[in-house]
Amino acid sequence: MEKILIVDDSAVQAAQLKNILADEYEVAVSNTAEDGLRRAGSEEFSLILMDVVMPKMDGFTLLKKLQEETITQSLPVILITSLSDVKNERRGLILGAVDYITKPFDPLIVKARVNTHVKLYQYRRQVELQSMTDQLTGIANRRKYEQYSITKWNEAIRLQVPFSVCMFDIDRFKVYNDTFGHPAGDKVITAVAQTAASYLQRSTDFLARYGGEEFVAFLLGGSSTQVFEHLKKIRQAIEDLHIPHDPSASEWVTVSIGGVTVIPERESSYDFYLKIADTMLYDAKKSGRNMVVWADEKMKQLWEKENVSGSGANSDSFKQKAD
Repeated sequence: MEKILIVDDSAVQAAQLKNILADEYEVAVSNTAEDGLRRAGSEEFSLILMDVVMPKMDGFTLLKKLQEETITQSLPVILITSLSDVKNERRGLILGAVDYITKPFDPLIVKARVNTHVKLYQYRRQVELQSMTDQLTGIANRRKYEQYSITKWNEAIRLQVPFSVCMFDIDRFKVYNDTFGHPAGDKVITAVAQTAASYLQRSTDFLARYGGEEFVAFLLGGSSTQVFEHLKKIRQAIEDLHIPHDPSASEWVTVSIGGVTVIPERESSYDFYLKIADTMLYDAKKSGRNMVVWADEKMKQLWEKENVSGSGANSDSFKQKAD
């Protein structure tokens, strides 16, 4: 059942709307614009119905704030008002409202307009989902990653929580394709993606196919040591799939992983830390593959396999640039 949010300071008016819609939708009610803004950003709704005239923050101001936030800007909003003049209708539509309903309510009109805009939202959401999904693996694609990475980076800055970004790819994948063929290679890419995704299921985790046999992931929260240990489990789980590889290259299909953990500041650059993750991946590949190499909060490297520790990039130069 789709969920609708009513934002109205009038308990009587909100109850009327809820009674009209409750048989077809799950309806939530906020009696202040401030609470409506909070709930819209923290819960999943398919439509918002809001009164224009409210104390402290009116419906026009709330609508503008919703449009400014990435997470809520695509939500359809229908304005409820007794102001039927063209000037106010024009203002609401310019700010991004999809429709107007005037008081007193006609239940049939309310239902018809709500149904129309919920269906349009569902359709648009489905199209967006398909355009953001890698068709081979079912995980997010490069387009989704590029859109989502900056949003989550800014969220980490705002909350001042650790942000970890990592890159990994399948070891000696060209050899695998040359030996077993591209259809088999596609199955390996899918198996690796699904295995990694099974370990990255928190709402603060994200995984995408970066291109070819390469993947990118980021995680909010957790120290570098905690994330490093978690990525080691992912690497081991992929090796434990025991997908046969060319014996001259490796017994099983494996991946190499490189990453970095940082508590980002407003002046820091996401792209800079993505490059560090890529360099950690390069160190892992250069030092024997099938391992995780990580840069901690102080830009010191953590190596999964001790015998190659210290053979990687100059982490002090990273720290100097990051500072």
